[in-house]
Amino acid sequence: MDRLWAPWRLAYVAAAKPPAEHDPCFICKGLSEQADRENLIAWRGPASVVVLNRFPYNNGHLLVAPKAHKAELHDLDAGEIAELHQTLARMVTILRESMKPDGFNIGLNLGKAAGAGLPGHLHWHIVPRWFGDTNFMPVFSDTRVMVQSLDQFFVFLTERLKESN
Repeated sequence: MDRLWAPWRLAYVAAAKPPAEHDPCFICKGLSEQADRENLIAWRGPASVVVLNRFPYNNGHLLVAPKAHKAELHDLDAGEIAELHQTLARMVTILRESMKPDGFNIGLNLGKAAGAGLPGHLHWHIVPRWFGDTNFMPVFSDTRVMVQSLDQFFVFLTERLKESN
């Protein structure tokens, strides 16, 4: 029998609750500290940041966010919008070249009613997808199969980011 091992999911399953209005923003908290690896911050730009999703839907799941705590698209200035789109494109290129996915889901959940788990800080999800990456596990056991730990993926991605400069 094969075993699936995803210990980082325990924190999510054990403590799953909707964020309270006063919960600190994990993006802002991470940006305020000098502990990028612990906070899964893979890259900091002048106006944007790339963070590994702590509870990924698939291997390579990234968040791209403005560094400024802004909840609405109209709050972004032209420079932030341009950098965010350039960062999204750069991350897709790096993931495409290094992980060889067949496609991507890229999206923004705008507001709590739309599913935003962090409604106060805009962030786009980039989820690499492969043919056959969906299977029976999420349907029957609410389990996703991850082939790489977050720590391994952090090292993998930050090395590719350095190479792409």
